[in-house]
Amino acid sequence: MVQDRQPRIGLALGAGGARGFAHVGVLQVLEKMGVKVDMIAGCSMGSLVGALYCTGMETRYLEQLAVNLKRRHWIDFSVVPKMGFVNGQRFQEMTRFLTKGQNIEDLPIPLAIIATDVERGERVVFREGPIHEAVRGSISIPGIFIPHRYQGRMLVDGAVIDRVPIQVAREMGADIVIAVDVGLYEKQTAVKSVFDVISQSIEIMEREILRTRILNADVVIRPDVGHISSTAFTQIDECVSLGREACERVAEHIRNTIDEWRDGGS
Repeated sequence: MVQDRQPRIGLALGAGGARGFAHVGVLQVLEKMGVKVDMIAGCSMGSLVGALYCTGMETRYLEQLAVNLKRRHWIDFSVVPKMGFVNGQRFQEMTRFLTKGQNIEDLPIPLAIIATDVERGERVVFREGPIHEAVRGSISIPGIFIPHRYQGRMLVDGAVIDRVPIQVAREMGADIVIAVDVGLYEKQTAVKSVFDVISQSIEIMEREILRTRILNADVVIRPDVGHISSTAFTQIDECVSLGREACERVAEHIRNTIDEWRDGGS
């Protein structure tokens, strides 16, 4: 039996540092295909890209922003590193400016932002409150960013528990979940700094956790960004381009998945 409505499409945008800007390219292709995104669950850099998109920012401006904003615009190093090398205040202020100080619950496209409570060992899902507070917690890579104190919690990168928040997108009401994973790759990435050591060590653990969860997505998009360091913000245009290429590779699969759902096959 043919469904009398279009499926609700949910995106699960995963963590990956600088590689996360591949999400922008994915969104561009989905728009070109006419696929309406009904909700986004984002983790770490996926939470930032998702938040900006959910505010109504056009993908062409998202790409310009990603390419032109350099690391120095986002990063403020701690004078005396105690719980992290990066304060995160500059990142938070930039996010507040770009999202116009909006709250998550007021966005035109529903958004969930995933962080980790490092003291309680719990996943935290933000569906309301200031966007910049939730994103600041979600991007806090342990050892690199100082954890973010918010609502009585000490928050670090959501990827510690839920790198690609597929189940959260399901819980938001998505009929079809498209997962974008910028961290599951087989290529070796050069380790050149303490930041690379920390981020890559965490990514190895996250990938092992994700291997079973990723099967719950209807469509998985994996941009070929394994050769790009998650801490390098010098190849952003390439990340966006690789995101487009990855989405185009599965475009037919996305169309078929939507058609099958409408035909009552799911």
